[in-house]
Amino acid sequence: MASANKKQVKDDQYIISKYMNYVLANDGYPKSVYKFCNDINLKEEDFYKYFGSLESLDRSIWSAFFTTTVDAMNKNKEYASFSSRDKMLTLYYTLFEMLTLNRSYVLFALKRYDIPFKNLNQLRDVRTHIKGFAQELIESDNDEKMLKITKNPVIVFSEGAWLQFLFLLNFWVGDESRGFEKTDVAIEKSVNTIFDLFDNTPLTNVLDFGKFLWKEKVMWN
Repeated sequence: MASANKKQVKDDQYIISKYMNYVLANDGYPKSVYKFCNDINLKEEDFYKYFGSLESLDRSIWSAFFTTTVDAMNKNKEYASFSSRDKMLTLYYTLFEMLTLNRSYVLFALKRYDIPFKNLNQLRDVRTHIKGFAQELIESDNDEKMLKITKNPVIVFSEGAWLQFLFLLNFWVGDESRGFEKTDVAIEKSVNTIFDLFDNTPLTNVLDFGKFLWKEKVMWN
């Protein structure tokens, strides 16, 4: 059994946890690194070992959501054998479970500024992660295709995955269904639609997805 007096390691995860709790407990963000470190009894030099500023800490939180998600996925021995479609579905299902566990902070962070575009600055690093994930999937699929004309455009697919995430994030923010079951439906429909488009299958799912979005839009309004 670990000693009760053992000091807690003050690493990046410790700082992230303290920061998220600070924001929620104080209903606002610290004015400076000095203020934050002083309030949580942390040396500034220890903060700067991991983060260059509070803004980089904001971005790192979203990166941590993503990396923790991927780590959890990779612990599933069957994950490596999944199709690209199933890997993308698994990513979004798991990632939004992670966001739901931290919903209070995420909602607060996404509404920090009155200007919506400014709130997206904190997502810059996770954007790189999501696009990279999608790029690996499509490149893997392309390697299995003999004809160049059948290969899918990597840039278009990866950028589409990012826009898809933004749509799902906005959907999840406004989702008031039990267990966020509507978000699960949106994930399934959006991912299947994207892959169906790239696989050149009939557009039944596209029309179905469009009807779903329109129905939800009407209900919100």
